[in-house]
Amino acid sequence: MITIRIQDDKGLIEADEVSKGCWIDARNVSRQDLVRLEKEFAIAGELLTDIMDADEQARIEKEDDYTAIIVRLPVCDESLEIPFFTVPLGIILFSDKVVTICQNSSDALEDIIKNRVRGFSIKNKSSFVLNLLGRGAFTFLKSLKELNKRTNAIERELQRSIKNNELIQLLSLQKSLVYFTTSIKTNELLLEKLQKSPLIKFKEDEKELLEDVVTENRQAIEMANIYSSILTGTMDAFASVISNNLNIVMKRLTIVSIVLMIPTLIYSFFGMNVDLPFATEPLVVYSILIISLLVSIFGAIFLNTDQRIETKVKQKTKKIKPKKIKEKEKK
Repeated sequence: MITIRIQDDKGLIEADEVSKGCWIDARNVSRQDLVRLEKEFAIAGELLTDIMDADEQARIEKEDDYTAIIVRLPVCDESLEIPFFTVPLGIILFSDKVVTICQNSSDALEDIIKNRVRGFSIKNKSSFVLNLLGRGAFTFLKSLKELNKRTNAIERELQRSIKNNELIQLLSLQKSLVYFTTSIKTNELLLEKLQKSPLIKFKEDEKELLEDVVTENRQAIEMANIYSSILTGTMDAFASVISNNLNIVMKRLTIVSIVLMIPTLIYSFFGMNVDLPFATEPLVVYSILIISLLVSIFGAIFLNTDQRIETKVKQKTKKIKPKKIKEKEKK
C-alpha cells in the first residue's frame, strides 16, 4: 500500500497526488506497488529487490537521481512463531521528495505518522533520516524491554512446572535476540558511514543529534548482549534442572526395581524342583508372602535411609562452607 503524505502546521496529513516536498510511504508492498514505484519514481528494480529481501543488511549508496539508505527496524507480530524480528526499510532521498519502502509496518514509522517525534521535517532530508534512525533505535530499546518482561514471565512459569511450551517460547525469544543483535550492529555500521560519508551533509545541530542516535544504538547493542547472555544462562540452567529431575526419577525407579527383585528371588528358590521344608503345610504360602513383604519393606527402608543420609551430609557441607570462608577472611 502506497500513501502520499505532506506536512503542514498541524503535522502530517494524507494527500491524493504527488507534490514537491511530499513523503511517499510504501508499506506492506504488493507486486503492483513495486511496479508503480519502479515506473513512476524511476527506482531501480535491483534496489527494490534488495529492500524486499528479509536478510538485506543496512547500507547507503548513491545513484544519479537519488540517494538510497537501507536500515533495519524491529517488528512485532504475535501471529508468527517468532513474534519479534527485524525488516529492512528503504529510504530513498530525491531532491524534491522522500520515498520509504518497507514490507511490514513498524512502530518507528507509526510514531512518526502520529506526530510523536519532535522536530520532524520532510523537507529537510538530513533531519528526516536522523529522526527516523533515532526512532528506530528507540523502538529497538522498547522491544528489548518487552522481550525481557516476557522472559521473566516465562521463567516464573517454569519455576512452577517445566513444560515444553514455555521452553519453546524461550527458544523463540532467543532467536529474536539474535536477530535484534545482528540488525543493530549493521545499523551501527551505517551510522559510522553517515558520520564520514559526504553523501548527506549534516548541520552542526544535526551532528549532535547523530551522536545521540549513535549513543542510543550502542545502548541497544549492550542491552541485546546482556539479555542474550541472561537468556542463554537461563536455558542452560533449566536444561540442568531437567537433567537433574530425570536422574531423580531414574533413581526412584531403580529403588522400586531392587525392592521388587527381593520377593522374586525368594519365589525363585521355592520354585526349584527340590524337596523343601513345610511343603505339606496348608499355610506355608501365606508365610512366604509375609516374609517376602517384610524383606521388601526392610529393603525399601534401608535404601530410603541411605538417601536421607546423603541429603543430610550435603546440607551439613553447605553450612560448613560459609564458616570456613569467614575464618579465612578473619585471618
